[in-house]
Amino acid sequence: MVVPELRPWQAARPHVARVANAVRPRLARARAAVAPRVTRGAPATKPQVGRAARANPWPYTAVAATAGLVLAAGVVTVAGPWDSSGQRTAERDRAAAQDGAGGADHGRGSGMAGAPKPAPSAASVLTGLGGATNAVRSAPNGRALAGVLDPLLADPALGDRRTAVVVDLTTGKRLYGSGADEALTPASTTKIATAVAALSALGSEHRLTTRTVYEPDTKELVLVGGGDPTLTAREDSAGQASLRTLAARTAAALKERKVRQVTLSYDKTLYAGPGLHPIGVNANLAPVSPLMADEARVDDSSSGPAQRVPDPAAHATGRFAEFLKKHGITTTAPGPSKATGRAQPLAEVQSPPLSALVERMMTESDNDIAEALARHTAVATGQRADFGGAGRAIQAQLKKLGLPLQGARFKDGSGLDREGRLTANLLSRLLLKAADPARPELRPALTGLPVAHFTGTLTDRYAGGAAGIVRAKTGTLRGVNTLAGTAVTRDGHVLGFAFLTSGGYDVTAARTALDRAASALTTTR
Repeated sequence: MVVPELRPWQAARPHVARVANAVRPRLARARAAVAPRVTRGAPATKPQVGRAARANPWPYTAVAATAGLVLAAGVVTVAGPWDSSGQRTAERDRAAAQDGAGGADHGRGSGMAGAPKPAPSAASVLTGLGGATNAVRSAPNGRALAGVLDPLLADPALGDRRTAVVVDLTTGKRLYGSGADEALTPASTTKIATAVAALSALGSEHRLTTRTVYEPDTKELVLVGGGDPTLTAREDSAGQASLRTLAARTAAALKERKVRQVTLSYDKTLYAGPGLHPIGVNANLAPVSPLMADEARVDDSSSGPAQRVPDPAAHATGRFAEFLKKHGITTTAPGPSKATGRAQPLAEVQSPPLSALVERMMTESDNDIAEALARHTAVATGQRADFGGAGRAIQAQLKKLGLPLQGARFKDGSGLDREGRLTANLLSRLLLKAADPARPELRPALTGLPVAHFTGTLTDRYAGGAAGIVRAKTGTLRGVNTLAGTAVTRDGHVLGFAFLTSGGYDVTAARTALDRAASALTTTR
């Protein structure tokens, strides 16, 4: 049984000119935790939110690019697609704290009520990771960490097996370890490995292309799937590759050839093997296909569990035929085919860069993107593009990066397969690798981490003093509760942590226990 994770509440896109927020008591405690970085005496006034735009949560991961929101009132200022330390500038539109119960839980409840409030501006996670401008004291003492974490991780809510590692992201030194090399089911923290493998194999600027080709001898039009899980048929594409745009461009190219009637086919041969995940039909994941529109959802949702169509490629091509008809192109009922080397290229659309796809995957715990990136890692490295080949490709790519793979077993890219295994040591080393100034292409694996109480699967967690200071990837299956990410200490030091547990069946209690452990890192000296 899969216990679905939290999904982000449908984000508003306030284009904030200034942010001057009355800091609530819980945020005041967080501010005290990072006092050396906070400009004291900043005036606090209540923000006026201008308007909430149409929901489109995924590109907006948070103003905080990293491990900690510095909770001081100020202006959100960013320039260019990246700042000097790797912060995603899209985050300027996605900083919002919720008041009261909120966030949608994957299948558990409704979204937040009321307009979101903008969050204060934040320092980047990578300040201090090799930067000379951030003067901080030494990392917390390992003995002190053990004194705090040992009793917290002994909470019975976490079950009978638990492992943990804490590392200093500046020096790479391990500060705490318990069962570090014991391999457990990682659930969705697997996505950290998927992200690092895909980014290292393909590069952060890689884009996924959906295209059309024309066979003049047979008058066959082929829609060729390029493995873009974010391809959309919606009228407002919101920056994603648009099936409507592809239809318009394709129709124009056909009319130039004096063609107005075609045999319509689709090519989904980029991937191999069965598309159905080993867990079977599940609302958390569509059948894996290199051609799908809106993740094959039958409703208007953009994240979380939803009923999916059984054949995503056929469904997407059916929508494509509808759009072609509006442009004066008549088609047959679509069927499967394969584009030949003789086919003439007509049109194409491209996904956002891989960096953005990784961030969406991490923030929302998007299983469809995870499985697509695992398949693309297989394609890029010469492995068979099925579940088995994708797992081998991820493992081989991490081996190239020199990461410790003892006990690791990759059965998929999403972590939905309970047979997958990772160690806390490997997860912590993945975080270290993503923080390495020499590997900037891996940075989205950090910048996509949900921000405590602000974004993604952590939106309705950490209402206390660690709000905005912890960033972490969550993982939940029945009896499995995991958490891995970053935290900023009261001295401004950035730590990486990984907690893996099994045997805890009260999900709420287990999450609370993990959150306490992560929060403790922000106050330990």
